[in-house]
Amino acid sequence: MIGALADSLRFRLDLLHGMVRRDVLGRYRGSHFGLLWSLLSPLLMLVVYTFAFHELLGARWPGADSRAGFATRVFAGMIVHGLLAETLMRAPLAIASRGNFVKKVVFPLAVLPIVPVGAALFHAVLAMLVLIGVSFATGAGVQATALYLPLIAAPFVVLLCGLSWWLAALGVYVRDLSQLSGMIATMLLFLSPVFYPASALPPAYARWIAWNPLSFIIEQTRAALFLGQMPDLSGLCVYALLAGLFAASGLWVFRKLRRGFADVL
Repeated sequence: MIGALADSLRFRLDLLHGMVRRDVLGRYRGSHFGLLWSLLSPLLMLVVYTFAFHELLGARWPGADSRAGFATRVFAGMIVHGLLAETLMRAPLAIASRGNFVKKVVFPLAVLPIVPVGAALFHAVLAMLVLIGVSFATGAGVQATALYLPLIAAPFVVLLCGLSWWLAALGVYVRDLSQLSGMIATMLLFLSPVFYPASALPPAYARWIAWNPLSFIIEQTRAALFLGQMPDLSGLCVYALLAGLFAASGLWVFRKLRRGFADVL
């Protein structure tokens, strides 16, 4: 029994790895720069946002008044937001755009919504390596506590898996969901502490922003990268518990709604 479960899990992991790899490579197939676009895109946005907020609007980061200090802290927030944004925008079509897989009785459909999460995580890792390289190149550097980033990211990835299952299942029946998800991703960019620290918010707004699932992860990421602070283990445990419950609910809804996928597609 245990051997069969292990084989089933191994098969799903191998399938997920292959599909994520194909998804990432297929996205850049035919382009001149290939995978370099996964690095160039966030860097270009970083330059634009840094110029707009730091140079034009005079925004400053407490404790890091230099242009490089502002840029690296904004970039850290953009990486976390990018993980959620890519999942939000791609998950609603994870099943709707692959109707041929629905008709395969033995295919584990629950793997498909995780492919956008895996692709987003791949791009986030590349962007984080760029961030660390830029930090050292500008003399800012990063703290040794950056080694705790996988621990900080783990519950967030679980949350994204749950979100992807929810959106993929509902996206089969509500095709407008993909348009709405893009709008929500843009809203969250400014309603999350990406361009500003949460400590700079007025108390009346800080309480609401704290409920944003991005806020805690962004602040913990910056604290580990630049402040040398250990992760808030109690906060991460609570976050992991809630993320696990949300993921379980997403998988449950996905399995319930998948019975009608073939009829709709």
